[in-house]
Amino acid sequence: MSRSTRFLAPILGILALALTGCAAPVTAAHDSTRAGDGTTTYPLTIENCGETVTFDQAPERIVLLESAPATILDGLGVLDRVVSLAGPFPDEYYDSGLAGRIDAIDTLSDRIDAAGHLTISAEVVLAQEPDLVLGLPDGLTRTGLLDGGSNTLVQPVYCPTGVEDTSFDSLYEQIEIYGQIFDRNDEAQELVADLKARVTDVESATADAPERTAAVLYPSAGGGPLYAYGRASMSQPQLEAAGFTNVFDDTPERVFEVSIEELIDRDPDVLILLYQGDDGGVEDEVRTLPGSDALRALTESNVLVQLFNFTEPPSPLSVVGLERIVERFGTGS
Repeated sequence: MSRSTRFLAPILGILALALTGCAAPVTAAHDSTRAGDGTTTYPLTIENCGETVTFDQAPERIVLLESAPATILDGLGVLDRVVSLAGPFPDEYYDSGLAGRIDAIDTLSDRIDAAGHLTISAEVVLAQEPDLVLGLPDGLTRTGLLDGGSNTLVQPVYCPTGVEDTSFDSLYEQIEIYGQIFDRNDEAQELVADLKARVTDVESATADAPERTAAVLYPSAGGGPLYAYGRASMSQPQLEAAGFTNVFDDTPERVFEVSIEELIDRDPDVLILLYQGDDGGVEDEVRTLPGSDALRALTESNVLVQLFNFTEPPSPLSVVGLERIVERFGTGS
């Protein structure tokens, strides 16, 4: 089935992912990385979310069950190895060329349950005969997929245990690991160099910015809980590079529920509101919270609404999101 139409997961779907996570990087074992000529030596052993994953060769058949890795795969020149995908892949994330390539990939499932989760069975995934699955929706297990002949990698921020502060180095390390997995080490270094240069350009432009504060929020639909992002989230280095102080940088968690009273007390200069799928009027969700008219960011219309992957998890889209923040709010200098 061609991906000729887009399906959009409700906000609760991404929140379910967002509330389980750590920022521990994917790491490669020291005894199986690269040969002296820059090529990967197999077998390659990867530690991913506390699990050991071994690759006897570069994966050739990938099933993509989340959107964030698509830009890494494309940057490494291996997106053509994705045989199928499932889940929301909004065109807004990609330039027209990449959006077209993603649209041409067969879709396995567009079924989203009442909680906003992708619904797909291991049998459907394994029928594609993958040797690598990226993403692990509810109902799928590493063991079940491995028994069917496929390795699985999970975004480090969605690991079930452990929390560490996230940085742009988390992104660069992940790209380098993917480069090793696919024996595209030179391409990985080129992609990292490009992203580093773009981040450095932003940091240089905002180096003399006056003190500015921001909060990155995930408003629930229908007046549900309001979530904020702390030090362990990708929003932390993103805001720092853009010349802002995260008003929740004293909170070690990645994402947590916050009251409107606490948000008003911290009164950030700007608000960045994340959403998945249709924005669902996320700014209106914040504006309708009792007392929200006391927030300067709202009264002065200093708000940016953007898709979730422009902040998290760490991917090249996080750099695009950084650039969008600066485009919206300026360098402050």
